[in-house]
Amino acid sequence: MTGRMLMTALVAVVLWAYLPMSPVHQPGRTRPKLAATIAGAFSGCLTPRECALRIDGLYAASVASMRAAGQPYAGWAADGRHFLGFDTRGDGQAVEVFGDLATAERITVVVPGVASTLNNFTRGLGNVARRAPSAQARSVYDAALAHDPDARVAVIAWLGYDAPDGVGVSAAREEVAHAGGRALGRLLDALGAALPGTPVTVVGHSYGAIVSGLAVRSGAGSVTDLVALGAPGIGAENAGAFPGVRVWAARADADWIGRVPAVRGLGFGHGTPPAAPEFGALPLPVDAATVHDAYLTPESPTLSAVAALALPHAVAH
Repeated sequence: MTGRMLMTALVAVVLWAYLPMSPVHQPGRTRPKLAATIAGAFSGCLTPRECALRIDGLYAASVASMRAAGQPYAGWAADGRHFLGFDTRGDGQAVEVFGDLATAERITVVVPGVASTLNNFTRGLGNVARRAPSAQARSVYDAALAHDPDARVAVIAWLGYDAPDGVGVSAAREEVAHAGGRALGRLLDALGAALPGTPVTVVGHSYGAIVSGLAVRSGAGSVTDLVALGAPGIGAENAGAFPGVRVWAARADADWIGRVPAVRGLGFGHGTPPAAPEFGALPLPVDAATVHDAYLTPESPTLSAVAALALPHAVAH
């Protein structure tokens, strides 16, 4: 072992010793069924009308599943919410759509981070609403329409992977992110095939940015913009790893994620964070006092900038 490797290992040990431990998340826990179901539904649709009907079919199947699952999910169905997929097994998975996906001129996919589950998809971890994947995607959608009320856009809250259960060993590694990236890639490819020419923005928060980066780096879908919010990494060491994709990043001074060492070694760490100047990402506006889970709240300047990237012509303010 070289001196550099030894130092990296020591830093990793110290780092993960002070982080609160969560159970080790087994690689490959992300179930392929939900991703495969969505991809299969879009496969081979040749006309906008046919694709719209298939989207409606996924919505209807999810409504039936939610009603069968009982409360609170039956209430989601009764509220008229639209889901491309819904699965209660394990920690659960859900893919919710805001806006008209079939006619959207840009699609934005929001990918949450650690401890995101079906149980807190709507209410938020610890009952903090701003942490809820559904609420975050809804905030982006509402803010985009505030920019342009006539914009034809759709925003997807994508909890299509089993996120690490908390900040601990699994969150310090990338096996879960690779599995999630493959599942997200299938969705992006399906959207690209069913809705050709429709540009996509992918927004990853925290560990979700690593999942997003790995999916986009694989070349999946029609992604033009990749956004990392409060991210420890993004599955690459610099923005040049994403040719043809604009990479954006925001990290506030008050965000604890900035104290995570930028190391990678022995299977731990996520390398250079996208908000680091040497990474080469385009900076998004951020309030220095923003905490880790508040980038997509109404008072955050970051939300307005992300919403601008959710518009058809995607120009950050």
